[in-house]
This record gives sequence, structure tokens and C-alpha cells, in this order.
Amino acid sequence: MDSDEEAYILLLLSDGNLPTGSFVASAGLESYATHGFLSPLPEQKGKDKVACLVDFIRNSLSTYARNSLPFVHDAMRVVQQIIDGTSSDESGWLDRALQDLSALDDLYETMTLNHVSRRASKSQGVALLTLYSKGFSKPRSSIPREDIRQHRISTLVDKFKLMIRREDTHGHLPVCWGVLTGSLGLSLERSQFLHLFLHARSLLSAAVRMNTIGPYASQQLLLHTVRPLVFSEAKNCSHLCTGLRVSLPGQHSEIDEDSRFDEDVLESQGPAMTWPLGEILAGRHDLQHSRIFNS
Repeated sequence: MDSDEEAYILLLLSDGNLPTGSFVASAGLESYATHGFLSPLPEQKGKDKVACLVDFIRNSLSTYARNSLPFVHDAMRVVQQIIDGTSSDESGWLDRALQDLSALDDLYETMTLNHVSRRASKSQGVALLTLYSKGFSKPRSSIPREDIRQHRISTLVDKFKLMIRREDTHGHLPVCWGVLTGSLGLSLERSQFLHLFLHARSLLSAAVRMNTIGPYASQQLLLHTVRPLVFSEAKNCSHLCTGLRVSLPGQHSEIDEDSRFDEDVLESQGPAMTWPLGEILAGRHDLQHSRIFNS
């Protein structure tokens, strides 16, 4: 994919009107505000509500990058293996890819510590697959028979979405994002960076809806204050992977469940939650007497 094609896809994916359901989630910001953390303490002289909001965004971006980007990385790798595969055993390729994506999904379910975040992640994840099937993919009838790559991608997305609908797997956002962007042919670097940018943008959008800041201030923060945070976290976490041993092209042996994890990778590079306070407050979202957001 050349740079112009990739730029065009990036523009499509960054469109705020995409039906992904992100507008109903505040990623813990509403609960954070309700519990008084957006109001500076008396001893914090010179600190205002905007500075408290920036602190939240910084912490949220840091923990989300550390926990989600490894899953984006590995999900994209699964898709790339399907695209590059040369085996004529089509059903075998599909089964192994779905097995690997399900394993990533199960691990993210375990790594997400509260039910509110899980609920939002699964809702947005399946919306991304639906977006690809209904909005980005070509109609099956118009795909040439010799275009094996496109047939494989469409089959993988459809089967994975069906598994989610049947509740055979979870369909978490980072895994589905990796499937979507891998299917569209984006580079890993661009996919991870855009994923973090959209997370930051959704936080500021939630802050505007909560009347914490105005729309002009939101854009100003996104350009001048949040931009270096996104760049920094994308760079620091771009190399991370989950530690799961996904199937490689040409492999036909089953991976034993007891040996799916690479312990060395888990110790040094595996996903992690780095902001316990944010997790606790996000988990208390449903306890608020009145709420604007679902999560």
C-alpha cells in the first residue's frame, strides 16, 4: 500500500461519524469527575479543572497503551499471516486464525479488571467488524475468484464476527481493531498510533459533553497538549506483544494450551494495567445516581 492510499484510509477511520459506539463511552472519565478528581485539592494552588483533565488523559493514555497495543500488534500479525499464507488448506488457515484471535480475546478479557470497561470494549469491538463488513469491504459478488487475499480477509472477519454473536468469544476492541486495520492493509505503526489518537479524542469528546471544557478548548488541548502524549506512548509501546504464541504460516500442529505463553515475553513485554485508581473508578461507573454515558 502506498502512502496516499494509507493516508486515505486513515482519514476514513478518523471520521467522527463512524458508527463504532465510542460516543457512549467515557473510559472512566464520568466516574472520575463524579468522585471529585476533576476538582483540584485546596493545597493544589494554581491548578484548575483543565489541568486535572490533562492528568486524567495522561494516565488513561499510558495505561491504555500499555494494555491494548500488544493486542493490536498480535491481532494484526494473525491477519497478516492469513494474507501472506500460501497453503491450499483454506479451512485449516481459518481455524488456526480464529483460534489465535480467540486466545487474544480471552487474554484481554482477563487483563481488563472491571465489568464496565469490558462491556464498552466488547460493544465497540463488534461494531468495528460490522463496519468492515458493511462499510469497507467489497461485495462478495464483485471480488474476483483469483483474489485469494480478499476472500480470506472477508471470510475471517465474517467468521470472527459470527463467533462473537454466538458468544463463543468476546470481541474486544483492541483485537477487533487489529483485525480491521490489518484487513485494510494499514501498517502496524499507523494502526497503533491512530488507535491511541482515537482514544484521546474520545476522552476529550466526553469532556465536552460533560461540560468540563468547551469545544474550542478541546481542540486546543488535542493539538498542543495531548499530541506529545500520544506520540510518546505510541513510541514507548509500539514493540509490545502479548506473549501468546500465535500460529505461524504452514503450521499444522495444535498449540497446547499449557504452552501458549512465552514466559520471557510476558516478563519483559507483556500487557499490563498501570493505573489502579482509574480501574477502580471506572468499575464504579454504574453506581452513579445519574449518568450521561453507558461506560
